[in-house]
Amino acid sequence: MANLSRIEVKLFEQILKNNAISLSDIRTSSIVSESPGLFEYGSHCMTFDISKLITDNIDNANKLYGDNVNSKFAKALKIIGFDKTYSKGKGSYLFDNKGTRYLDMLAGYGAFNIGRGNLVVQQALKDFIDGDYSSLVQMETPVLCGVLARELKQRIGYGLDKVYFCSTGAEANETAIKFARRATGKNTVLYASSAFHGLTTGALAMNGSEVFKEDFGELAASRKVTLGDLSGLERELEKGDVAAFFIEPVQGKGVNFAADGFLSAASKLCHKYGALFIADEIQSGMGRTGKFIALHHEKDVEPDMVIVSKSLSGGYVPIAAVVMKEDVFKKTFSSLDRAVVHSSTFGKSNFAMTAGLATLHVMDEENLCDNAQKMGDLLGNKLLALKDKYEFIHDVRWRGLMLAIEFGKPKSLKLKTAWATVNKINEDLFCQAITIPLLQDHKILTQVAGNRMTVIKLIPPLTLNETDVDWFVSAFDEVMRDLHKFPGPAWESLSRIAKNALIK
Repeated sequence: MANLSRIEVKLFEQILKNNAISLSDIRTSSIVSESPGLFEYGSHCMTFDISKLITDNIDNANKLYGDNVNSKFAKALKIIGFDKTYSKGKGSYLFDNKGTRYLDMLAGYGAFNIGRGNLVVQQALKDFIDGDYSSLVQMETPVLCGVLARELKQRIGYGLDKVYFCSTGAEANETAIKFARRATGKNTVLYASSAFHGLTTGALAMNGSEVFKEDFGELAASRKVTLGDLSGLERELEKGDVAAFFIEPVQGKGVNFAADGFLSAASKLCHKYGALFIADEIQSGMGRTGKFIALHHEKDVEPDMVIVSKSLSGGYVPIAAVVMKEDVFKKTFSSLDRAVVHSSTFGKSNFAMTAGLATLHVMDEENLCDNAQKMGDLLGNKLLALKDKYEFIHDVRWRGLMLAIEFGKPKSLKLKTAWATVNKINEDLFCQAITIPLLQDHKILTQVAGNRMTVIKLIPPLTLNETDVDWFVSAFDEVMRDLHKFPGPAWESLSRIAKNALIK
């Protein structure tokens, strides 16, 4: 009895309860000497305190991370003043260990579309744990997988019939590459300029930024086409070796999207030349753009696969789904002996499915797609109104609550000099003059949209409200006003950051 499972312990405790025997009574009996593991197990459970573990270490978080995980990342955050540790999150807000509230315009790279700390999803996960429901049996057909798959098919549409579940967006893209190769008998994949589909080797082959690919050896056969260039796409398809064209309807790196009609025409070109059209909705999906997926903004598009991930679980559990046409699915799973020719250990987790189903419920109940459209338009138009006021702002573009503020060379001589000087030092430096004071002075978390981009991306939770919009616009207005004073404190800060960055 020394190695009892959790279920056995619970059964044993129930027997004691039913027979009116207390644990204190039994501790002094002979059973203790026969099975010391029983009470040792219980005491270990009671002494693990996650709150205490966090409290005891939170002030040392940056050093702990640097010493044991990634020292370069920890140092980079410290240089730009982002080495904060957030202890709580609720809705559109984060709270540091001193209780200071921050507006989260990053949402965990888009993982928290329904906001942080959602009570509905939390309760669903607690209920699942308390119910001791089974998960990851593997040799089974999990009930909640079927339910979530049915819900996704209904919401996405396009006659897509099958769903393959896995853990991450990158893994979902890897799956799509394999399935496309099997379905078409071809090897090459196409991707759009500025694309980002993940950093595993297959997905990395479709990355539009060369800096991510450097020194990682040979990747999957792939070629790049310019976003929005139908003629260029057709030239590549005509070569006859293309299995699929992967496209983010709204790109995460830079928040770029092609003109209306491109996605529809691209899908038809793919089918003309025997290739698949695959929509990567990992960041643009789940209500982010004001529709359930961004592809729904386009008419007459014909996808063969749609990939969703990130916020599908409300940010609580890694999960991804590849929703596809049945004939594509059948080419991979073509016979009984190939029923598990592709699989993922955590892909059939009922725990993850619980989070997914609860998240969809929250999206419906709180009308988050509609709110994303409304708040996105409100924020986008307020920012666009600042374009004529500030020389550095070159463009503001958005779909729902997926927004980009793009900066460029100003007209006045003084500011031209400042712009040239900063970009000569480091192409990534200019945006730090905006993101740093937004965080330090205004308690707003934002991010640069991509490597060597002068673009700030805003992807807040879809729970954003009008007060939050005003908070951001007012802060951004003040930061831009200071940045247009040269020389000035903002430029002195950039100079210090540049010097610190040069120290190895």
